[in-house]
Amino acid sequence: MIQVAFQGEKGAYSEEAALQYFGENIAFKPCYSFQEVFEYVTDRKVEYGIVPVENSYTGSIVDTFDLLLNYNVNIVGEKILRIKHNLIANKGVSLPDISEVYAHPQAIAQCDVFLKKIGKKITPFYDTAGSVKYIKEKKLRNAAAIASRYAAEIYDMNILAESIESFSSNYTRFYIISLKESVKGLKNKTTIVFSIKNIPGSLYNCLKPLAEAGLNLSKIESRPDRKKPWEYIFYLDFEGVKDDPIVKQALIKLEAETSFLKILGSYPADTLII
Repeated sequence: MIQVAFQGEKGAYSEEAALQYFGENIAFKPCYSFQEVFEYVTDRKVEYGIVPVENSYTGSIVDTFDLLLNYNVNIVGEKILRIKHNLIANKGVSLPDISEVYAHPQAIAQCDVFLKKIGKKITPFYDTAGSVKYIKEKKLRNAAAIASRYAAEIYDMNILAESIESFSSNYTRFYIISLKESVKGLKNKTTIVFSIKNIPGSLYNCLKPLAEAGLNLSKIESRPDRKKPWEYIFYLDFEGVKDDPIVKQALIKLEAETSFLKILGSYPADTLII
């Protein structure tokens, strides 16, 4: 049975994404934080971890990027999950009874239109499914939570409002991390992180070898270098695998232009199904 760590309680979107990626034969390890997921993987307590990396509405999950830099794990896969948020409460509770809504900050941001409309007090919580579990255990009659239908079913709760996300095209991309290497797929992607030299044209010089090799860049993200104020680290996705001769040569040329380069993984790319 495959062992997978994820952040949150049972019913979290990360668990749902893992079920879609791995199938039903999984032994889950719920974790309080993203860092704990990485630690479980690096300490070999689980074979895999799953962490969100970006949302189509609210953007990148910066904690995940920072942890990828600091832990020696491989990205071995990705899963794109359609996120449908629901307002969930204890049975017998109706919307007029609600004065407070518990939700993860990402869920709050993704449901901002609905939340402004109902005008309730918003209380940030560490996890979507965890917020449902909390109001269930506390038997709160004046509170609701934002989470998935899956979470409502697990905790036997009532859905007061369905699909409350601000945009129907609400997707979250998850990375599958492991100490193992990935197996190639039909369409592959490579993720790298690098820092640039503090000279004019440095970023251009770094990207030039990839362009000359005909590699299609699908994402570039900058994060502050915490060791060097006002300098930045760049995360980049491109189509291809690291052991392809063309990719190898491009990365050699890229590394010569950087002050630091780390290949985070080559893995099968997921396809967005709308």
